[in-house]
Amino acid sequence: MKWNRISYLNRLLLCALACGIAHAHVVSISNGELRVTGQTATFELRIPIYEIEQIADPETALLNEVRFGDATRTSSDCKTDAEWLTCKANYAFAQPVPDKVEVECTLYRATVPNHIHMLYAVQGENSDQRVFDQNTPIIEIRFHPPSIGESITRDGSAGALRLLKSTAGLLFLGVLMLAARNRREALVLAAAFLLAEWAVRPLSPFIPLSMSPEFLEAVMALTVAYLAGELLLLPEGSARWVIVPLLGLVHGLPYIAFPPLYLVGASILQVVLLGAISFAIFRMPASWRRPAAGFLLIAAGAWFARLVFA
Repeated sequence: MKWNRISYLNRLLLCALACGIAHAHVVSISNGELRVTGQTATFELRIPIYEIEQIADPETALLNEVRFGDATRTSSDCKTDAEWLTCKANYAFAQPVPDKVEVECTLYRATVPNHIHMLYAVQGENSDQRVFDQNTPIIEIRFHPPSIGESITRDGSAGALRLLKSTAGLLFLGVLMLAARNRREALVLAAAFLLAEWAVRPLSPFIPLSMSPEFLEAVMALTVAYLAGELLLLPEGSARWVIVPLLGLVHGLPYIAFPPLYLVGASILQVVLLGAISFAIFRMPASWRRPAAGFLLIAAGAWFARLVFA
């Protein structure tokens, strides 16, 4: 009877995770290309039709949310096909652009709060590519090839910062190491989790859904609650290496719309944090493990409730 109750709880929690993913969108995204020549520039914006169905005048509403320094838009034209809206606009600057331009992109105002815009900018032989979202609406585009070090520092730091802003992501690192019964199992679970985060990237084109950052954070909180609940009900469970990769897929979703270096930065920080957490856990009394799991279950439940009902 006890095993049946545990199995039922497992199925219920997994069903909640699956239903959450099935009823939300993973990412809202558009892309653009800016070409600067002297005092003039052309900008092409491409966005899926389904992203703008609620916008009455997309040509005006969308282009008004993208600004390039002191440039003035001189003309624009938008066309649609079966799946995409493509807008082309011409701009004039007050003076020739040297080697950088400040770009402000607030497309999330016209679309949805979790919208991401990837901009590729070109001036002569030099180019730059940046990602805009609600957290980083203003970025300076620099027209010189970034070095490997600059790219790693810039994008890697941005990815690490996204991890630090995720309460559910940080809580999961704690419950993941708490689930390991020894150091060998800690390495196996950590590796399975990190690999699953990367495995979801090639799968993302086949996921025709998206979700807001708040909803995704709530689903991630459920993964913490699930694993913490299993630690309370099955403290000696030996098959966690099976479920951890599935939960890791969920935690990889926040990074699929960003360049790979974002996830590199997040992964490096995760390795550091996992090492520090495991160091602490394997030195605390064994009797503390169940209370710690209970605390994480309560914390994850409270965080989920705040996200859903606030």
